Amino acid sequence: MAGHGQVVDTEAAQEFMREAQRLIQTPELDGIALELEVKSRRFGELLDQSSLPRLSSAQLRGWLRTIFAARRHADELLAQVSDERWRQALQNLLHGPGPVSARIDSFDQELAEVDRGIRRDLACESLHFFDPERYWLWTRWIWDPEIGTGALPLVTMAEHDLSAASSGQTYLRVGEGIAFVNQTGRSVGFTRFGTEAFGVDVYLACVYGVYLYTITRIRMSQEFNKVIPPLPQLVRRLLGIHRMEV
Repeated sequence: MAGHGQVVDTEAAQEFMREAQRLIQTPELDGIALELEVKSRRFGELLDQSSLPRLSSAQLRGWLRTIFAARRHADELLAQVSDERWRQALQNLLHGPGPVSARIDSFDQELAEVDRGIRRDLACESLHFFDPERYWLWTRWIWDPEIGTGALPLVTMAEHDLSAASSGQTYLRVGEGIAFVNQTGRSVGFTRFGTEAFGVDVYLACVYGVYLYTITRIRMSQEFNKVIPPLPQLVRRLLGIHRMEV
C-alpha cells in the first residue's frame, strides 16, 4: 500500500475509541483480549492437524457456537453439512496447500449450500484464532461487502477499497486495512489491548458497537435501545467469547 496515501482516518479512529471508553473501561478491554487468547488456544487444540479428523459432532457444535455469525445456527448447519464434510473443509482450509486466498475460495466452494456470510465468517475466524500470528480476523461486522458496512470502513479513508472479486481476494484487502489500523493504533494507543494480534480485534469490535448504538439511537425509541446489550457484553458477543463453548 506504499504510495497509496493515508489509509487510516486517525481522527475518526481516535474518536470511536473515546466514545467506547465512556462505556467500557481499559482494564475490561485488556480482560477481553486475554479471553481471546483463551479462545485461540482452544481453537489451536481443536483444529490441530492431528485433532481435526477425530472431531465429534459435539466438538463441531462447540466450534460453531463460538463464532458469532453461526452461534444461533449451529444445529441447522450441522444438519445441512455432514460432520465429515466439515472436518474435510477445515482440514483443507487450515492445513492444505496453496495461498490463504485460494484456500478461502475453496472453502466457499466446498460449502456452497451454507449462507455466504456465515461460511466466510467461519473460514476467517477459524484461520485467525487457529494461528493469530499469520492470519487476521475478517467478519461481516468488520466489513460486509454485500451492504458496504462494518467497523473497518468507519476508521479507514474512503479511498482504501475493500472490495474484490472473491472472498479470498477480499480477505487480502481487509488484511491490508487491518494492518494499517493496528500499526496506527499501536503507535497512538487505541489498539494496545493484550497482544498485537488481538488488540485490533478488541478495538474494531468496540468501533462496531459504538456504531450500532449510534444508528439505533437515531432510528429507534429509548425502549428499543434496551434490546442491545451493554458494550462489554456486545463486544464479547461479536468476538465469540460470550459463554465460550469450545
